[in-house]
Amino acid sequence: MSGPVEDEKLRVQQLRALRRRWLRDQELSPREPVLPPRKLGPVAAFWERFLQPGDAWRQQVHKVYQGSGFLMLRVLLPAWAVTYYVKYHLQKMPHGVVVSNPRIFPGDRILETGEIMPPLKDELHKHH
Repeated sequence: MSGPVEDEKLRVQQLRALRRRWLRDQELSPREPVLPPRKLGPVAAFWERFLQPGDAWRQQVHKVYQGSGFLMLRVLLPAWAVTYYVKYHLQKMPHGVVVSNPRIFPGDRILETGEIMPPLKDELHKHH
């Protein structure tokens, strides 16, 4: 009865050795991967140089970015919100609405003068 158990143990041991060898083979050496040198276009080359740490140009762009974020969040957005609230919630007459005189029909009373509009003259030619 000791035969099949020993064969199973040997098989498990061989499988473990194969797995360890396979895992060891998956590790890259410091020389890998061996890739051909990249040929960068002008824009990609600019960004490659730009993203190098410690560059003065990079620091200037970062300062401008930080300043624009401050300006956007602390000045422009609150100003827009206040303008919107005043324009659409506080003002009695919305901005840009032009009030025109209402149409006056025969028989209407003009409020400023109190006179009543006379009826229209009949048209002589009845083309309708």
